[in-house]
Parts: sequence; structure tokens; C-alpha cells
Amino acid sequence: MAETRIIRELPSHIGDTVTVRGWIMKSRSGGKISFAVLRDGSGYVQCVVSKADVPKGVWTDFGGLTQEMSVAVTGEVREDARSPGGVELGVTAVDVIGSSTDYPITPKAHGTSFLFEHRHLWLRSRKQAAIMRVRNEVVQAIRDYLYDNEFVLVDTPILTGSIGESAGTLFETDYFDFGTAYLAQTGQLYLEAAAAALGKVYCFGPTFRAEKSKTRRHLAEFWMMEPEMAWYDSVDNMRLQESLIAYIVERCLERRVGELQELERDVALLERVTPPFHRISYTDAIVKLRELGTDAVWGADLGADEETVLANAYDKPLFVYDYPKSVRAFYMKENPENTDLVLNNDLLAPEGYGEIIGGSQREDDLDRLLTRIRENDLPEEPYAWYLDLRRYGTFVHSGFGLGIERTVAWICGIPHIREAIAFPRMMTRLYP
Repeated sequence: MAETRIIRELPSHIGDTVTVRGWIMKSRSGGKISFAVLRDGSGYVQCVVSKADVPKGVWTDFGGLTQEMSVAVTGEVREDARSPGGVELGVTAVDVIGSSTDYPITPKAHGTSFLFEHRHLWLRSRKQAAIMRVRNEVVQAIRDYLYDNEFVLVDTPILTGSIGESAGTLFETDYFDFGTAYLAQTGQLYLEAAAAALGKVYCFGPTFRAEKSKTRRHLAEFWMMEPEMAWYDSVDNMRLQESLIAYIVERCLERRVGELQELERDVALLERVTPPFHRISYTDAIVKLRELGTDAVWGADLGADEETVLANAYDKPLFVYDYPKSVRAFYMKENPENTDLVLNNDLLAPEGYGEIIGGSQREDDLDRLLTRIRENDLPEEPYAWYLDLRRYGTFVHSGFGLGIERTVAWICGIPHIREAIAFPRMMTRLYP
């Protein structure tokens, strides 16, 4: 019996007869020769059968193959420089495992709404599979980088009674006898506690924002990696972000070149992503934006359009730092040289992808932090434990949040982050 192999292994088995299991992507007949492209998750291979070389039953079965039918195909691995992977499979037998009739996603064009309604099937397409592989590489690169730099993974709660960002964008749920709990917007507050125990820590998981936004940069559920570092100030924080992003991009260029080609990504733009990144203060950014023709006003947060205009003026990622305190979260440390500002930064990706990282030095002064909590009309009781971190051995520390979907969308060069996650959750979508 022929040994079962995956498609990725076939180039090392030229001349062998093997069995490959997978799904039919497309098939066609040339009269006396029929072709089919088989996918098994590890790669793609063209299967060829000659009517003169196989029994009538094999020829008939092969001719009856339909899109997304699952099969086991047996044949000789043959060298073919024109084929993906440099090989093709000369078929001698085919066994149908699972039928597929009237597969809804055909080679013709389909609207976006239709494709997301069939997301569970659309994931099988070459481009969507390529995006998922790039995403996997981004995630693994982050984990490897942090492990190699002695960060400790700390799993933070998804259900919480503390508010990390805007109270107006929280998903609420009843929590036994305790009243209202919230789906976490961030694990940051808990990581600050862990940093005092472990030095450099991070969490990695789903994050929830109930923003009623339909832009191409927003999801209701997305994944975020958040590190927190003891003894890092704002400058150290930006240096780490720069190093991490450069590593992620380099890793994708090295290991996912095939997927980037499938996505028709201009990798020359990614090859520019090397340290040092550009830096501009928020105040200088407002001046520059006005020079570029926008109506940007000092004291207002930068919108998506303004981020795009600003980032497009540079050829690699851009740090915008020291925003007004009035438009930033309560936990960010005041700039000692100008207390109207905080020691924070946003990292903007080029090509219109906007903010992929938001970070800051944290307020380590108890009295100032308590004042900021009160200024934001937040209840003090849920933050008692957070304030304890300043009562018992306060320390300089910083951290940031990296949005996985935005980072993946940028690296892949896709227009909307909804394709950067397998099953997106948006204001208008909860199915499938």
C-alpha cells in the first residue's frame, strides 16, 4: 500500500507512489487528460490523470470530482518545475471521502456580505488561508521574542470589575451577587501588579470594545498583546516597541514570503521597517498636519484620517508621543516638564493602517493617580487594589498594547482588519 504523505513533503518523494488526502479546489478535463488542484492544509498540488493509463472506473471517478469534495488520491510524485512546489501527482486511484454538491463560493466574484455570511467556507480560499498563516507567524514571532527577552506570560481576567479605558465602550454582564461585571478592555492594570512580582510580563488574549463603529480599523472582539515592564520609562518603552515590530516584520519576510506573494503584497515597503523609526511629538504633529492641509486642532485626539495623512509623510512606522492628558487614560503618567501632557505614545503603521500600538509610562505617584481617577468620575472602590501598588513599593514602569488584527492587516496589505481574524465580531455581525 502507498504511504500517506502531506503535500509539503512531496518534493522529497519524487518517484514514489503516495496517497494524499485533502480537498478539491478546482478540476478540469482536456479530453484525454484531466487535472485537479488538491489542498490539504500544508500546500497545494496539481493532480493529473491520463485516460489511457488508468482503469475506466478511475477515469470516471476523477471526472466526477467537484469543488471542495474531500478525497484520498494515490499516484506517483513527478517532478514538474511549472507546478507549485515543483511537483505534480500522476494519479492511479482516487477515493471520495466526502461529497460536495453546489458549493456556494464559486470562482465568480461574490460580494463582501455574502463572503462573510459564508466565512466558515471562505477561509478555505488561498488568500484567506495565506492571511491566517501570516497571522500565525505574527503571533508566534511575538511569543518567541518575548520569551527570548525573559518576559513571563501572565493570564489576566476577561471578567473584571475595573475599567481600563472608556466606560462607554464596555460590554456588561451580570456576575452572581456582585452586580455588574465587564468584559475586559485590557489586562494592563493586572499586569502592573504582576510586574512588581516578575519584572517583565505580558498577557495575550481577546479584548472587547463595545464601540458603535463600522470603520475598517474596528472590531468588537480583537486580540491584543500587552507587555508591562518594571523600571522602563517612556523612552525605554518606545525602544522595545520598535525592536519588537522590526522583529515581527523581518520574521514574516523570512518565513512567509509565499503567503505574501499570494496576497500580492509589495514586500519592498515592509523591507523598510528597520530601526530607528520616526518620532514626532503630538504638538509638532499638529503643526505638521496643518501644514499638510488638515484642520487638526491642538487638544483633540488624532482621528483615523489625520493618522493616515501624518503617517503617509514617512516611509516607515511613526511614533507620536506626549499627547494631551485630557484625551488619554487616567493611568498615564504626567509629563513633569508639562503637566498638560502625558508620557505616552501611539505607533502608526505606514500606508494608511493607523495605530497598531498604544503605550505609556504609568502614573506611579499615589496622589496623582487618585486625582486622575476622581477627575474621570471613576468609582474608587474597584481600584483599591490598583492604588495599593503605589502604596507598597511604587516603581517606574511602562507598557503598551499591540493590536494583532491591525498588525496582520498591515503586514498582509489587506484593506480591512475583519479579514485578519478567522471569525470577526463587528457591530453588524455575530454569525457565523
